[in-house]
Amino acid sequence: MINYKNIMETIRMIEKEKLDIRTITMGISLLDCCDSDGEKSRIKIYDKITKSAENLVKIGDEIETEYGIPIINKRISVTPIALVAQSSRDLNFVAYAKILDKAADTVGVNFIGGFSALVQKGCTKGDQALIAAIPEALAATEKVCASINVGCTKSGINMDAVRDLGMIIKKTAELTKDRDSIGCAKLVVFSNAVEDNPFMAGAFHGVGEAECIINVGISGPGVVKSALENMKGQPFDVVAETIKKTAFKITRVGQLVAQEASKRLQVPFGIVDLSLAPTPAIGDSVGRILEEMGLESCGCHGTTAALALLNDAVKKGGIMASSHVGGLSGAFIPVSEDEGMIHAVNIGSLSLDKLEAMTAVCSVGIDMVAVPGDTPAATLSAIIADEAAIGVINNKTTGVRIIPVHGKSLGDTVEFGGLLGHAPIMAVSKFSSDDFISRGGRIPAPVHSFKN
Repeated sequence: MINYKNIMETIRMIEKEKLDIRTITMGISLLDCCDSDGEKSRIKIYDKITKSAENLVKIGDEIETEYGIPIINKRISVTPIALVAQSSRDLNFVAYAKILDKAADTVGVNFIGGFSALVQKGCTKGDQALIAAIPEALAATEKVCASINVGCTKSGINMDAVRDLGMIIKKTAELTKDRDSIGCAKLVVFSNAVEDNPFMAGAFHGVGEAECIINVGISGPGVVKSALENMKGQPFDVVAETIKKTAFKITRVGQLVAQEASKRLQVPFGIVDLSLAPTPAIGDSVGRILEEMGLESCGCHGTTAALALLNDAVKKGGIMASSHVGGLSGAFIPVSEDEGMIHAVNIGSLSLDKLEAMTAVCSVGIDMVAVPGDTPAATLSAIIADEAAIGVINNKTTGVRIIPVHGKSLGDTVEFGGLLGHAPIMAVSKFSSDDFISRGGRIPAPVHSFKN
């Protein structure tokens, strides 16, 4: 029986509280596109992507129109390109990024993720070639996103890769300096990366996944904030219960869209990622949810506890709404994409150090943070190492998407536009990490990793 109260509630969440499906992401395996001839491999890649995803945007638009649910992005994730390209005789992998970009443009998706390598325990020649190609690849493409996994709880942290990626980020910033170093916004460095993440820039199609799948990422910070506005002065038990019920409703919308997209595209349904993904728009902020719990400003003392409650309650509510929850799932805290967090940085209540503490309990890490363009490569590497350590020790996914904006310094603001928003330049430590990063090697896995 149709419950008209629930229908009207969903309509209100969409119209007034900015509920949306942030992305439908099609994951495509490219393992059968390996070839010793790089040109032949790239032809296979282009043909497979354009055939598999030829109706993705069309079907997404149809579902959006029929159900009245905004679907903000249609995206593609592919097998980590380092695994595919290293079978060729090519030494430079930039051409692989360009063919991904061409395929994404042909089918009309917003982004394509998977210019990636998994190097948590060491690098193959293919991994090294891909990492070296990242700056030029991200400068030469519009829709390609890159990711590198440098650590995991079972293996520890590959500090050689961490060291190299600080320099890669600096070079990417330099090559895209005419666009405020936006290339760095398309690169994320992970520990404990997941294989079914539908969100960019970290999406790739894991080798344990099916040939082709549909993953959906939902949003809805505005819906949660609106629910908490009626909970003034209530104890945290009530707050948590309210968030759980709200997350359940949001996830059911995502489940509906995922199943419908799966059926129409004749592609298996993978997971719903029930993350609260903010936007720069007023009323669509995770930071403002935390303030609704009683904090004067996001970043003040108590913020980490509030975020821990939010993240846990979202997961508890979401897993009751779908049998296949995955990806990152929880609360995202990308600075440039969250109006409340931008405000908190501007008034001085949120620092990079506090943000790092918050990442111990959220779903991602240091995300979309702009720092001075003259930040040393070793400092960037040290920030990556700190986040990787949080992920490895706590057995959770963490990532770093940091942007040393060429020509910008503390007090400046950078405008990225669209969902990427704008960001105040945040301060980094003035003290050096050079000797620490130059050691290289591998930080061993923690003792609790030995569970077999």
